[in-house]
Formats: sequence, C-alpha cells, structure tokens
Amino acid sequence: MADPITDGFSALAELLDEIEEIGIIAQIGVSLGLTLFALVFSRYIILKAAWRVVRRTEAEWDNEILDPLFNRVYIFVLTAGVELTMMWTLGRNDAFYTAVSPYFSAIYILLSASIISVGIKFIVPAAMERYNTNKSVTVTGGNPIVTFVSRGIVGFMGIYLALQEVGIELLGILASLAVFSLIIGLAVQQTLGNMLNSFMLAVDQPFEVGDRILVEGVTGTVMSVGILSTKILTLTEELVVIPNNRLVDSTITNYARGGGDGLGSRVTLTLDIGVDYDERSAHVKQVIMDVAKKCPLVEEEPAPRVLLRELADFSKNYRLYVWISDYSEEFLATDWLLREVDIAFGREGISIPYPVGVELKNKPSPFPEGEAGERMRRMKATRQHVSRIKMLKDEADLEEERDSARTELELLQARLAEGDLRKVEKETLENDIRALETLLAQFTE
Repeated sequence: MADPITDGFSALAELLDEIEEIGIIAQIGVSLGLTLFALVFSRYIILKAAWRVVRRTEAEWDNEILDPLFNRVYIFVLTAGVELTMMWTLGRNDAFYTAVSPYFSAIYILLSASIISVGIKFIVPAAMERYNTNKSVTVTGGNPIVTFVSRGIVGFMGIYLALQEVGIELLGILASLAVFSLIIGLAVQQTLGNMLNSFMLAVDQPFEVGDRILVEGVTGTVMSVGILSTKILTLTEELVVIPNNRLVDSTITNYARGGGDGLGSRVTLTLDIGVDYDERSAHVKQVIMDVAKKCPLVEEEPAPRVLLRELADFSKNYRLYVWISDYSEEFLATDWLLREVDIAFGREGISIPYPVGVELKNKPSPFPEGEAGERMRRMKATRQHVSRIKMLKDEADLEEERDSARTELELLQARLAEGDLRKVEKETLENDIRALETLLAQFTE
C-alpha cells in the first residue's frame, strides 16, 4: 500500500521539475504566487483566528500586540519567499546566493529580535501592573524604563548576532568607544543613581502614594514616585520635589503605617493638657477620659489613657493617648478633643493656669463668691472623690492588663526560641510578639 505523504512529495517534486523545465520565468512566477498566497493566508486566516481568540479575553495587551506582531510576520514571510526563490532559481551553490545568504540570516535574526521586543513592549507593562496592584510603591515611569531596558538588551543581542553573521565584530567597535562611554557614564551618574534608587524604593516599599510622611523636615502627602524624584504635597499645599538619591539616604517617618493589627492607616494621637496645681489628678484624668471616650473619631480599642507627664513651672501636664482609625483625621480629632476638654473644664471648674510673671495677693478662684460658689466647691470636692475611686480602679485594670501582656509575651518568646516551627506558625508568633511589644511600649513615650 502506497504512503500518501510519500506520494504527495513525489507529485510535488515532479511538478517542480516540470516548472524548472519551462524556465526561470516560470520559477519566479510560481515563487511569487506562493509568497503572495502565504501572505494572504497569514492575513485573512491566521490573523482572523488569532483575533477571535484574543477578543474572548479581558486583557487589553493581547489585542494591541497582534497588529505589530503580524506586520513582522509579513516581512518574515516576504523575506523567506525571496530567499527560497533565489535558492530555487540559482541553486544553493551559486556564488551570488552564497554571498547574500548571510544577510538573509541576519534579517531573520533581526526580525526574531524585533518580535521578542514587541512581546516585551506589551507583556512586561501588563505583568508589572498586575504585580503592582495593591503594592506599597508603584514607581511612576518605572514600567517604561523596565520595558526600555529589556528591549534594549534584546535589540543589542539581535544586532550583535546579525552583524556577527555578516562578518562584522560589534565588540571591537564598542571597545573603541570605551572612552566616550566613560565620559557619558560620568555625565549621567546622578541621573542613573536616581533611577536605580527609584527601583530600590519600589522593592523596599517604605511608603505608597497617598501616605503622609516626614523626610528631611518636610511633612506631607506622597503624590508620586518618579524615576528621578519623589513629589510630596505639604500641609500648606506646597509641592516639594526630593531626588531619590537623598530620599534613600534619609530617615523616613511614615504616619500611615505602624497601626498594628494590619491597620496601616491607624495612628496614635497624643495631646498635652496643663491644669492648675490645686486640681486633683483623679478628677482631671476622669474628665479628660470621659471626653476622649465620647469622641466619634477615637477608637474604642486600644482604650484611651491619660497619664500625668510633667510637673511644670505653672501647671501639672497630663498627656492623653488615643487611637484614631485614619491618620488623615488627626487635625479633626485634635480640634474635637481640645474643644470638648475646654468645655468640660469650664463645666467642672478645672482651672488652666496662665504662665505670666505677675504678683497677685490672692489667687483668683474659679468659682463665684457666695452660696453658689460654695455649692460648686462642694460639688467639685465630691466629683474629685468619685473620680479618684474610678481612676484607682482603671489604674489597677491597666496594671493587670500589662502584667497579663508581659506573661503572654514571655510564653510566646519561649515558644519561638524552641524552633521547629512551620513557616506560617513562626510568622504568626512573630506578629503576636510585635503586637504585645507595641502594647507594652505604648506609654513609654
């Protein structure tokens, strides 16, 4: 039984022999016809099939890549058609074909490099955009730089191999330009350093666009991270541009991080409040605590705390510690708390001293004269007594909480020191230890 494939090749060979007997004009005509058929087949069959496939996907890059990719395919088909025509009409051993054959190989290498470069142009930005989703830092202009460098490497390798195919040594030419390259490198040293540091920021991710940071005495919101500099909008609406070289070498305070429990935007707020030395600490603490607990911007956990921080020249200074859910509400929370503390002090008769250097025979009383003032004094004394009892209970609860946290921290540290933990368990223990250390260190400052 005859093999259909063998029979087909035999028939094709006989057909080609008959065309060769007709003459070179027939060979050229058939070659041009086959080349045209290949171009039409690629354009109306393969390309349409590819379009049907990519239109079913949600990605945009595969739609954009088809036209430039097939333009190179058409050039590839046309070049292959010309070479095959020369090979058929002139023969493999013909001197002219032997002379131009390396140039066809160089064209194929350049076309292959061009096809790879087109793929990088559309695939790399899409991949980086997907990788950067929900990441801390996205370098503005980073995708074009990565794409440019990658395409440059592919293009250089393509040109190098193509020139090597035709007998030109590219490295020898580049060696002769070493001095010029050195001069160019020194000239763009700062620029290249800024570009490199922008990617170091992207890898280290110390902040993201929208975070409020403090760097080199400048406090503001990060507007963009470019390949050369980072732009910060200050609280007074001034745009500060900081070169990435300086940014990498600086200490950065990120107010949008460090909230703990996975809450990146949570931040602690501290307010210093001074009162007269005649005021009872328990009463003052209780009044400030009641105000803090009523603030709609303050988190319930961790609970607000009031500590006596300083016995100053004119006043006893207390510090209020509260947590707010969003650092951008810091000024609103500060305004609300100070306003309500002022109102509460006036209602409770708590005096805020004036640091003035005048001599008074008698210290003015916060209460009016007469029976009404005496009634307010008795009411204040009663509230001071009640507040002291409440504060003693709160302080006992706080100390109990700190003791419990210390015990739990020691147990977790001992468990971590034992080793032999899976990666997930180790990360969980480390996160719990950091949370407890943060809780214990909350009032060290």
